[in-house]
Amino acid sequence: MAEQDTRTPHHTDEYSDDDLALDLRWWAAANYLTVAQIYLQDNSLLREPLRAEHIKPRLLGHWGTSPGLSAIYTVLNRHIRRTGAEWLYVTGPGHGGPALVAATYLEGTYSEIYPQVSRDAAGIERLCRQFSAPGGVPSHVSVQTPGSIHEGGELGYALAHAAGAAFDRPDLLVACVIGDGEAETGPLSASWKLPAFLNPRRDGAVLPILHLNGAKIAGPTVLGRSSDADVAAYLSGQGWAPEFVEGDDPRQVFRDLSAAVDAAHARITAIQRAARSGAGADTRRWPAIVLRTPKGWTGPHTVDGAVVEGTHRAHQVPLSGVRENPHHLARLEEWLRSYHPERQFDENGTLAGELAALAPDGDRRMGSTPYANGGRLRRPLRIPPLERYALDVDAPGETFHETTRVFGELMRDIYAEGLRPDGGGDFRLFCPDETASNRLGAVFEITDRCWQLPVTDADDGLGADGRVMEVLSEHLCQGWLEGYLLAGGHGVFASYEAFAMVSVSMLIQHAKWLQHARTLPWREPVSSLNVLLTSTCWRNDHNGFSHQGPGMIDAAIPLAPDVVRIWLPPDSNTLLSIADHCLRSTDHVNLVVVDKQPHLQYLTLEQAADHCAAGASVWHWAGTEDDTDGSPDEPDVVLAAAGDVPTQEILAAAELLRTWVPWLRVRVVNVVDLMALLPADNHPHGYSDTVFENLFTEDTHVVFAFHGYSRAVHELLHGRPNPDRFHVRGFSEQGTTTTPFDMVVLNRMSRYHLALEALRRSRRVPEHGDELARYCRAQLDRHRQYVVAHLEDMPEVRDWTWGSLGSQALSSQEAEPRPSR
Repeated sequence: MAEQDTRTPHHTDEYSDDDLALDLRWWAAANYLTVAQIYLQDNSLLREPLRAEHIKPRLLGHWGTSPGLSAIYTVLNRHIRRTGAEWLYVTGPGHGGPALVAATYLEGTYSEIYPQVSRDAAGIERLCRQFSAPGGVPSHVSVQTPGSIHEGGELGYALAHAAGAAFDRPDLLVACVIGDGEAETGPLSASWKLPAFLNPRRDGAVLPILHLNGAKIAGPTVLGRSSDADVAAYLSGQGWAPEFVEGDDPRQVFRDLSAAVDAAHARITAIQRAARSGAGADTRRWPAIVLRTPKGWTGPHTVDGAVVEGTHRAHQVPLSGVRENPHHLARLEEWLRSYHPERQFDENGTLAGELAALAPDGDRRMGSTPYANGGRLRRPLRIPPLERYALDVDAPGETFHETTRVFGELMRDIYAEGLRPDGGGDFRLFCPDETASNRLGAVFEITDRCWQLPVTDADDGLGADGRVMEVLSEHLCQGWLEGYLLAGGHGVFASYEAFAMVSVSMLIQHAKWLQHARTLPWREPVSSLNVLLTSTCWRNDHNGFSHQGPGMIDAAIPLAPDVVRIWLPPDSNTLLSIADHCLRSTDHVNLVVVDKQPHLQYLTLEQAADHCAAGASVWHWAGTEDDTDGSPDEPDVVLAAAGDVPTQEILAAAELLRTWVPWLRVRVVNVVDLMALLPADNHPHGYSDTVFENLFTEDTHVVFAFHGYSRAVHELLHGRPNPDRFHVRGFSEQGTTTTPFDMVVLNRMSRYHLALEALRRSRRVPEHGDELARYCRAQLDRHRQYVVAHLEDMPEVRDWTWGSLGSQALSSQEAEPRPSR
């Protein structure tokens, strides 16, 4: 593609000289307020000469990207007024926060949400003083900024969030500004693949605006130094038709950018009209804009002999010594006055009427759009009765079932319930090419995988109208879902447990967003971020060590307690109960950890609902404290588990104790809500000391089998009385390609290790305890020999169900005879 073929015409008949003059004034007002927010704590409209005491003691913020962000906002405002279209503005360079605060203030949204920041001189004073200041607002385009669904602090997610917001929003246009520094990140590089997944019949559109100002914080950027031809080839190869706008003359750049936006909107409309008319999708590429303007445009060109404008030196605060250096102070005043605040604001400090009139009306303002406050658009999800999917459990621990399969069946019918005539809806499953692998494949009975590229006869379940979003990028899956939720939708992100860590920092950022959103009354609640971790560390024995890692739990535990929930269902019916709760919840991050392989099933749906509501329960049927006579009131030892494989191993250990030392008082506790272990003042789900002691007693030792790293449970128990009595066995970074039982042996969490630990920690030394200990050690030795010789687990382990241990032990040639009860 030749460079000249991608140029936009340098004029548009609808953009008069008078229009341009007004837009340049609005832009000047935005730039003025941007600089004032970074520097000024007083004299915010320069009604007197600038003095050092007017300057903030700490200069924080980013100037370099801000004038470009404001220019785009200005042009979009005029386009919205002319077309009446609904636009959402996603700002990849989120550190350009003062520009977006300024823009939403000028359009009036900011003062409507925050009346104390009034549209006058006093309001501008407050606007400036609060920026990046204690008790004020952050420097980024954060949750406090109207119109924002993207904080932009951790670069890379802007285009993914923009895409998620556009899914199932057919009337929405998303302008996504991508900084050239952000364009160097892996997630953003993956995000360019959006045309393969964006359906013009039922979805909105995303207009990427790649802003190449040439530099990041300390040097040049790759795309900023690349030729137009190379950038065009790169974008066109991903399915985009780029238009280039560049220059440093604002009058020319504004005309060209306005023409590019008009042309892009016309192209989008043509693509959507063709798809929605039934004539078939228009196969032309989606438009994109590449905008080249100087970094720090209109700011100081040179400072102390070094060029600033157009270089990395404009990134943050171009004049850093203003309070100490009179020359810098004078340069700052000159810079601020170059925007003519006396023309843009009247004597009361109110924006001039002719400029205020440039803002779109009502919710068409980008700071006021309901798509950026998705709770306004959210509708409760229609969830079918769980009884349709519940497993019959006649007796606990006797039958096997692939635990996650019921969740797939539930999501299948959620898809069916919410399907719109245009093929859209308000629920989507996002998964990196693992939907069927994770036993969620029932959804394909209703919908295909979304795919806009060619389909062959050999493909399975691909379709343009498919609503299952599969792409081999955890960043895209989670980023798409986050944008979808923040614009009012519902969904689930399902991933192999170990590889959800690829996007763990996204989860942390989203939790931070929700944490602050909950403090803002104007932010309506949005659907929770539901993350299903399956193909877990204990059952990735076939894939090996690289696939074995439960670290997401550790990453989530320290996050805001009002936001984070961690669920470890032991079976299918508990998973159903938890899924129902999570899909109905708002403003939470729900981490659900459960394996996809066949597991023993323990609870009926009614029992599961009670268990999940409680968070943890004593499983009386598995313990022996209710079977014994003449024993102390407290159990001799407590066996506890959190997670499906730990539950199986703790139950097998309990049966070993029941079989060999039946007079020992053993209590079995199952934990499904991990955060319940926290003290009540540390988490909304945390147990009071009374409830905690009713489960775990006051002083009995507890042998705890845990799905993840042992340290996580110890962290949760910190602050409980006598936490040293908890002896946690979990994943200890031992793994390989091996058998399922060998995994728990390698990590010393097998039933035999747990039984030995129980004997060691019991308040009494039971009769025949030594025989049981010898049996456990013999079984571990036998396992090591058997698994190498036969390449599978011992039959008494592989085929174990609750109640079968006695007969299996007697049939084992190496096993010592068990005592009768």
